Amino acid sequence: MKTQSISTVALVFLVGVSLLSCAQDTKNSSGLTVFPVTKTEDEWKKQLTPEQYYVLRQKGTERAFTGVYAANHDSGTYYCAACHHALFDSKTKFESGTGWPSFYKAITSNAVLVESDNSMGMVRDEVVCNNCGGHLGHVFNDGPKPTGLRYCMNSVSLKFEKTPKK
Repeated sequence: MKTQSISTVALVFLVGVSLLSCAQDTKNSSGLTVFPVTKTEDEWKKQLTPEQYYVLRQKGTERAFTGVYAANHDSGTYYCAACHHALFDSKTKFESGTGWPSFYKAITSNAVLVESDNSMGMVRDEVVCNNCGGHLGHVFNDGPKPTGLRYCMNSVSLKFEKTPKK
């Protein structure tokens, strides 16, 4: 009986530790967010194309109307191009007229992380992958109902996979 209780307590403890280690949006002692997927800059450079590296790791932006997903109307899921973390469902994509793929909602409440971006002489809300920290784009409060949000994403930061036909 005692052995079983200790085993149960140990199991609960291990599950709790496991959940904590997978928790997203954790900060290190410097106040920087630590993501579950971390790589050196050299590893990212080897994995990503130069344009993907520029946008995802250096917080760049692709030119409007040049991305492959701006006019994509297929059903499916958009994943992070760096770590394959699910980000957006095509059902939430809409035509914003901006030249970048736009969504009114992330696929889950913890798919992306919104951080303050004070670059370019303005304050914006930057959207990053909550799994690897890759820069995806920005979110604005001028989107359609039901959320009123416009997640304006760089196509190069995304990988689209069609929903299989039944």
